[in-house]
Amino acid sequence: MAIWLVRAGRNGEREALALERNVATIGWTEMPDLGTFRDRDEMRRSFSEHYSAESAGTLANWTGQCWRFAKEIAIGDVIAMPLKSRPAVQFGNVTGPYKYEPSFPPGTEHTHAVNWAREVPRAQIDQDLLFSLGSTMTVARISRNDAEQRFRAMMSRVAGSGTPQGADSTTKEDGQQPESETLDIEEFGLDSIRRHIRTKFAGHGLARLVEAVLIAQGYKTHRSPPGADRGVDILAGRGPHGLDSPRLCVQVKSGDIPIDVKVFRELDGILGKFKADNGLLVSFGGFRSSIPGETQYDYFRIRLWNDADLIEALTTCYENLPEDVKADIPLKRVWTLATEE
Repeated sequence: MAIWLVRAGRNGEREALALERNVATIGWTEMPDLGTFRDRDEMRRSFSEHYSAESAGTLANWTGQCWRFAKEIAIGDVIAMPLKSRPAVQFGNVTGPYKYEPSFPPGTEHTHAVNWAREVPRAQIDQDLLFSLGSTMTVARISRNDAEQRFRAMMSRVAGSGTPQGADSTTKEDGQQPESETLDIEEFGLDSIRRHIRTKFAGHGLARLVEAVLIAQGYKTHRSPPGADRGVDILAGRGPHGLDSPRLCVQVKSGDIPIDVKVFRELDGILGKFKADNGLLVSFGGFRSSIPGETQYDYFRIRLWNDADLIEALTTCYENLPEDVKADIPLKRVWTLATEE
């Protein structure tokens, strides 16, 4: 029984549907039912017809991934799906064979039924395992260093306990590079920054980092000292004294576990007490799936930042950060060639 990496889109566009309908799903919407192909050559010819503008190498790469998804993933295998909505990886057991679902939204028709059994924060996964999950491929088998046994052990433990160790992928397809040679450099870099922030700005230190970002964005701030904060870690406003709008109430959560809607409601309810215009809720562990439905009507009132949002804000204003903060989180801009999915 194998462990498979199956991504839910470059930006997580298939993630919500996968979790709601208990499936693993891939793109390539122009392709017909993958189960009808008798061999790889037949599938590759179909790719050539439907994606004629692509290079031979890209078509061979895509053929290999889709062949594995439709023909090699089996009932009982485990699928790891890195999430984009929060810093976590969702693990599930395959419960059904490949199935073509033409009634699904475009880009999600190719599916496997999956029982999503465990969500594990990326912070609880060792760097070598994250490296093995960092392939730019949509579909890749993870097999080195007893990965299958160790991933299953991680799934069987109580959420939040234990820390597994590494794995990597060795599978090759015709004309395709090994997954370890197609690392998602951006995701690997984000994981490195996440780990550094979690170490250097632990606990109330994360509020210090958020405050530094707000100052770099032009706000005057007041940060509550460690301890009871009455639901607000930072007060921020515009103008020379921080009295002008927009005036913000900021709540910062540094834990690994995604927060639920209760915290959002608490911040929403306290804005009036501080006579604030808006709220900012920062959760380094991300947000539970129940929050988007609650927050859609407060889009212009409260903003949510997960770890990726904070890192994006940090890198955008990095040059304007205080020198002591830049010394604590030294970053360098790196350009690299973008690879195909």
